[in-house]
Amino acid sequence: MQRRLFLGSILGAAAGGVPLARVLAAAAGDLPATRLGGGETTLVRSAVRDYQASLRGPLLMPGQDGYDRVRQVWNGMIDRRPALIARCTGAADVARSVQFARANDLLVAVRSGGHSTSGQSVCDGGLMIDLSDMRGVRVDPRAKRAWVPAGSLLGELDREAQFFGLATTAGTVSHTGAAGLTLGGGFGRLGRRFGLSCDNLVAVDVVTAGGQVVHASKDENRELFWGLRGGGGNFGIATNFEYRLHEVSPTILGGPIIFPFARAREVLDYFVEFTATSPDELNLDCAIVAPPGAKPMVILEVCYSGNLATGEKVIAPLRTFIKPLADQVKAMPYLKLQTGGDEANAAGRNYYVKSGFVELVDPRLLDAMAAGFSAAAGRTTVMVLQQLGGAIGRVRPDATAFNHRKARFDLLVLGSWEDPAQTAAHSAWIKEFWGSLEAYTRGYYFNTSIGDSQDKVRANFGPNYPRLVNLKNRYDPGNLFRLNANVLPTAA
Repeated sequence: MQRRLFLGSILGAAAGGVPLARVLAAAAGDLPATRLGGGETTLVRSAVRDYQASLRGPLLMPGQDGYDRVRQVWNGMIDRRPALIARCTGAADVARSVQFARANDLLVAVRSGGHSTSGQSVCDGGLMIDLSDMRGVRVDPRAKRAWVPAGSLLGELDREAQFFGLATTAGTVSHTGAAGLTLGGGFGRLGRRFGLSCDNLVAVDVVTAGGQVVHASKDENRELFWGLRGGGGNFGIATNFEYRLHEVSPTILGGPIIFPFARAREVLDYFVEFTATSPDELNLDCAIVAPPGAKPMVILEVCYSGNLATGEKVIAPLRTFIKPLADQVKAMPYLKLQTGGDEANAAGRNYYVKSGFVELVDPRLLDAMAAGFSAAAGRTTVMVLQQLGGAIGRVRPDATAFNHRKARFDLLVLGSWEDPAQTAAHSAWIKEFWGSLEAYTRGYYFNTSIGDSQDKVRANFGPNYPRLVNLKNRYDPGNLFRLNANVLPTAA
């Protein structure tokens, strides 16, 4: 009788649309999973147990404590369920996980800090290699160096470095992961003064697709080092980073100057003109922001990291060209400015973003930005012209894999909302609005991209793409690391 009921449950599940192979695997105690190239496979329980025993960190499966928490990433739109999550404690766990994935032809996702806009740091049915427990920033103030494990967040790097009056370019939201930011290029409030995060990378340890641990720097594995600075996670899993630090006073001149939305076009014009000659010590971003259903406002966010008295003179015109609603720029801790956007960019909300680089500002772009921006109930709407140039633009486009050195600004349109039922409507508005702006941009920032085609990825790497393909052929010819801005190996 029990055997009859057991067979009935299997047949019933198969009739309900569950693949028979998956049903039989579950019945046998094996684990259904997703192949690297798509389609289903089965992980034998004994192999999974052996893999688990080889790890120092835990291996999580669906239904276990912590599984649902760990599979979540920053963007709440993403809801994927890996077959396995390896919570790595060091490079040895990462290497063993890569070896297991290759041996079993598994789809692989890599999570470092978890601030995943596109959601590609988690996958359905594959192996999620989670580095978020690999933390602990170490700073040498004499050498002006920081060593940063791959799970570390930017706020940890900022805090440890600023204790010694040091810093490096490290984003604008402190709960962003250092690894993903750097591998994609790495913008931040100090970028115009010191270059991108990847420009300040001295060395990096990487687990390759073959499961080996290699060290990359200007003196060792030099070509790989070139590709890791802007080429993303295409060539391996970065486990440790070494950064160059710079003297930055813990007190900077920073904060917002707020203007009415009715003056948006005037503010944009002045912003573009003013930033054409501003010094490297000044980072000035222009944002149009609307809380859910509220009237938009225009914000100039100031970060002057040089001498404070000089900074007051530099920014004086920003305070007088038209009368602001509020002027909150003052001497303040750099760490406070770096964490000022954390709450507005909290993890778990639904986010959709489009972005592109602006090299030459066409007045029609500014017209479209001011005319097309609108608020909506339930959605926080943000449009930012982030200032680039300075030290970023003085690096040759072929010096690193990140090639967009001529860009004056990064233009970004972002929406965030709580209710998943509003996702289709809000993301559709962002796409439509972006359609009126995109023609005035050239290329885009991989770290703020979602769902790009292979042709678009190829074009975005520009003349550097063939060199990246050669690297891919050498370090990952089977395209194990494909959930990224993917560089296709020649054999693919």
